[in-house]
Parts: sequence; structure tokens; C-alpha cells
Amino acid sequence: MNVKEKDGLYIANTYARFPICLKSGKGSLVTDEEGKEYIDMATGIAVNSFGFCDNAWIDAVTKQLGTLQHTSNLYYSKPCADLAELICTKTAMKKVFFSNSGAEANECAIKTARKYAAEKKGSDYYTIITLKNSFHGRTVTTLAATGQEAFHKDFLPLTDGFVYVEADNCDELIKAVENNKVAAVMFETVQGEGGVLPLDEKFVKTVFELAEKYDFLTIADEVQTGNGRTGKLYGYMNYGVKPDIFTTAKGLGGGLPLGATVLGEKAADVLTPGSHGSTFGGNPAVCAGAISILSRITDELLAEVNAKSDYIFKSLSSAKGVKSVTGKGLMIGIETEKDASEVIAECQKNGVLVIKAKSKVRLLPALNIPDDLLKKAVDVIIKACE
Repeated sequence: MNVKEKDGLYIANTYARFPICLKSGKGSLVTDEEGKEYIDMATGIAVNSFGFCDNAWIDAVTKQLGTLQHTSNLYYSKPCADLAELICTKTAMKKVFFSNSGAEANECAIKTARKYAAEKKGSDYYTIITLKNSFHGRTVTTLAATGQEAFHKDFLPLTDGFVYVEADNCDELIKAVENNKVAAVMFETVQGEGGVLPLDEKFVKTVFELAEKYDFLTIADEVQTGNGRTGKLYGYMNYGVKPDIFTTAKGLGGGLPLGATVLGEKAADVLTPGSHGSTFGGNPAVCAGAISILSRITDELLAEVNAKSDYIFKSLSSAKGVKSVTGKGLMIGIETEKDASEVIAECQKNGVLVIKAKSKVRLLPALNIPDDLLKKAVDVIIKACE
């Protein structure tokens, strides 16, 4: 059997895979098993921050693998503590809980918000307000947090206590806060799976004004928007606000599983021994790789991210067959006149890998994609949209 046949026989049928078997990659180039080379504009859905097989990341992970590959959280480990320090130093937050994925990071944020509210205001203050069209994960609770019915229908009943409001509708948000006993409002600054849609600045400011007035926590889901993806270190920084909790994953690990729930002053001491845990969270090898990633997301790199973003927006906004371009930084959605799947297939045919977000073509290239490869990829995308 070939790889595709073996996959079909032995792997659960949960993915509508593209007809491509990737074999090896370096930087923003990847080769399939037939030897065809592609420019990667998806990075494993915003995971490979510096592309495939980044040398510095490999060195950091490999060195740690030769020392301690795993300890569990019954013991201290230096990479775990160093990464937490780096995150807190870069964000002025207080503490970090490490897990293995974005969904787990969001689960921890939800638990923290509910524990905070129960201890401060009473056990009936458990409602989490999230946004329609949002996506927060695939566990039963993070599905409940996700404001899209399409993700709910096969798994009912979901965890209770979530209320959804329309993104950017301040009046609906105010009513929801007034009519519920709210523990937190949870939001993505750019709705990724929902179509790469940035939130309006007025709406974000309203969330924080209400949080101060009604004393509930703010949770920024930075699983896809974080770690330089939007042109700032974290997406909320585009709005001049600071959440009580933010969650991150994907690009932080650089290719290995890592989630982080980052706690501000209000939430820093809510979790106590035994109230939460993770066997693999803070794994030394994964944390060593993440230190390599995060330490290289500098102001200079972010300036390059924004310059590349400007190039993509300008090039695509005036292109034939393109109806609109949305997003921030190198998290970009393209609304096309053609069906997005047709555009994606044409890009693949011509050596460029892009993915989908609802009915849009989605771009998530490496933060350091070389300008010549970016230009070549954009040219292919423009031609595919015609």
C-alpha cells in the first residue's frame, strides 16, 4: 500500500485531505513524495513560525532531547521556567500554565474564569460570553465556547453556560452582560476559522469597559493570532488593550505541541495545587524549541511581517477575481469570485500551498518567508483567482 491507501485504511476518517503527501521541507519550500516542490503559504495552519526544519529550533530541541526529554510536572525543569519568564517579560503578564494545544489552553482559561468568579461573586456567576462565528477548539467545552452551530450538532449536549453575541455589535454585547451573571468575555481579535475577520476597535474597547464596570475577566484567544502572526507579538496588542488572560499555541511551539494559558494580575493566583494539571504540559524539549521561536520574534521581525502583509494586501486587493482581502499581518483571507476550493486546487497545481477559511482562501506563510518566494507565490495566487 502507498501512504494514501494506508491512511485510508488505518486513520480515522476525520480529515478531507488534499491529494498531496508531503515528504520533506526547508524554510518555505516543501516537497511531496513525487518530488514536486511547493511554496508553503499555510505553515501547518500557523504552526511553523519560521518554516520547515528551522535550524535554530532544531538545535534547541535536539540539545534538550539529549538532556531530558520529559520530566512531568512533579519536578521543576529549566526550559519550562525559562519559557514562562520569557512570555511574562514580553507581555507584562504574571504567570503561565502550559498544556499541549490551543483547545487545552482555552479549557484552562474557562476553568480559571469560572473559579475566579465563583470565589469572588458566587457560584452562579459562570456564564462565558463568546462571539458568533468564533472558534475555540474541539473538546466538548471549547465546542460549546465556539459560536458556530455547525460544530455543535453532532455532539449535544455540550457544556452549559455559554452565550453568543454578534461580533462588533456593541448593543448586543451590553444586553448580554446586563442579562447574565458573567464570569468572562472570550474573543479572538481576528476570527480565523470564521473567515479571517478582525474585530472592530470600538467593540474590543467596549468589552474592556464592560469588564471594568461589571468586574468580569477578559480572555483573548491568541491560538492562531499569537506569536507575531498579526504583526504584533499578540493580536490584542493591535488594540491597545491588555486581557486578564490570553491563550496561545500553534506558532509558539514552532512545530511541536504546546499550549499556554497566560494569566494577568487578577487571574494569577486563581489556580492552586490540584485545581488543574497536565502530564505533558511544559515538556522540556517543546519548551526549549518555543524559547528559540519566541526569542526571535523581535520588533525588527514584526516590521518585516507588516511589510510583507502590506505587499500581499496591495497586490491582491486590486487583482482580477478578488472581491475582498481581510485579516492582519500574515493572517489573511481572500474572498474570491471563483469557489475557494477551485483557487486552492489551481494554486497546488502551480506549486503553492494555501488553505481555506469558510468560503475564503487563507494565507498563513512563515513569518520570515523570503521576499522572492512570497512574490512568486502571490503571482500564482493572483493568476489562480482570474
